[in-house]
Amino acid sequence: MFDFLHECMIRGLWTQKAGVLCCASNSLQTQNVTTQEKLKSQTKVLSTLSKAFRGCAYNYGSEPNTDICPICMGLPGALPLPLNSNSKFDRKQYFYPDLPKGYRISQFDVPMATSGYIDLDLPVEFGGGRRRFGITRVHMEEDAGKLLHAEDGSYSQVDLNRTGVPLLEIVSEPDMKTGIEAAEHGAELQRLVKYLGACNGNMQEGSLRCDVNISVCPRGQDEFSTKVEIKNLNSFSAIGRAIEYEITRQVQLLSQGLADQIVQETRLWDDGAQKTVTMRKKEGLSDYRYFPEPDLPEVTLTKDYIDGIRDSLPELLELKKRRYEQMGLSMQDVLFLTNDVNIAEFFDATLSKCADAKLAANWIMGDIAVYMKNEKVSITEIKLTSDELAELISSIKSGTISGKIGKEILFELIAKGGTVKGLIKEKNLVQITDSAEIEKMIGKVLAENPKQVEQYRGGKTKLQGFFAGQVMKESKGKANPGILNKILLQKLNANS
Repeated sequence: MFDFLHECMIRGLWTQKAGVLCCASNSLQTQNVTTQEKLKSQTKVLSTLSKAFRGCAYNYGSEPNTDICPICMGLPGALPLPLNSNSKFDRKQYFYPDLPKGYRISQFDVPMATSGYIDLDLPVEFGGGRRRFGITRVHMEEDAGKLLHAEDGSYSQVDLNRTGVPLLEIVSEPDMKTGIEAAEHGAELQRLVKYLGACNGNMQEGSLRCDVNISVCPRGQDEFSTKVEIKNLNSFSAIGRAIEYEITRQVQLLSQGLADQIVQETRLWDDGAQKTVTMRKKEGLSDYRYFPEPDLPEVTLTKDYIDGIRDSLPELLELKKRRYEQMGLSMQDVLFLTNDVNIAEFFDATLSKCADAKLAANWIMGDIAVYMKNEKVSITEIKLTSDELAELISSIKSGTISGKIGKEILFELIAKGGTVKGLIKEKNLVQITDSAEIEKMIGKVLAENPKQVEQYRGGKTKLQGFFAGQVMKESKGKANPGILNKILLQKLNANS
């Protein structure tokens, strides 16, 4: 058995119903390159407010063939109209039932951008560490339609609603070597476009679509095997499993001297069978017959326009992570808080009222996260506001209420709403800080448990927790823990 290196890529599409262009992903290679350079990655972004080069709208879930126009149907004489003053467009030609024009408007030799990268902080469970994945190019093209297949396989129909939706495709360098890296890379790009407000990243709606491209080669050799593309991936976990399966399949074939059975093709991921199956032979560069789009002018973005877009961007994911790290949060905290843009916004809003970042992170990652998971709700759906979480933390830090009472209040605020101050007043939850009152309760508890007092003084000092619990019960959770434990120790050790 050979020891194999392997490279893999993900290809994805993002679409946003609000209609902003954007995208992310990784996989697919450029054409006419050396074998080792074949492993690239592409990301696509959709704008669904209106389609590219025409004025008709796109709404996910519309009845088939209702969001279309003559350009979508490829009718004779229907010409595209440029929407932006940027780039050169080309025709990518191939035949498929969901492509009535027989070509897609794309970009070939003059893409929108080149030579970029994205940094990724891998979770601890996946080895941790910081990785950089290069980006070869970014280009735009229009989407094709889709086929609707009968369950019994007796017929297929064509829905052209999606035809012409603009995609932004990001082609990455061959920097991913495992299914985990590829899946995490795709997830990071999904988070990025969500932070930009450009895409909802919903794979079930087709907002994000991923194609995986894989090549392997024996360790110590430079030449990779033929690239194989995998489609029909509807989750990041499926991406990881499909890549690992395909790596194993190709390694086995090479190990058995059957390299000729690894052909350039498109395969489908069968999630039920957990394996890839052949779909069709993959087209090559010559099959697409690229040539400049004759109906669209070549255009250029000005520096002022680009600077204006850059200045309008919100805080990006990478900058937010580094800011959170500077607050003293662990990478585990950072990755949890930034994984969901809504949680990050809630956290930041809490910080604007409460300076203690670690306490705010602990509440969000602890009891609040547990509630959301159990009830299957997002942070935007709970009744608790960031202002009230900040008030809750402040009330505990100031000694107004205990941490135990804080938890009780928290769950009521999450489920029913209200204010911290209102609940404290309504339920008479103000923490007891009067030393004499707490000492009186401690005396009562010790008098009622003489056997345990004797055991404590005989060396079973862990019973301190038992006594503290009984006093807290006596005070209905309102006794100040610091004062309670100080007096309790004095009483327990008085005659020991």
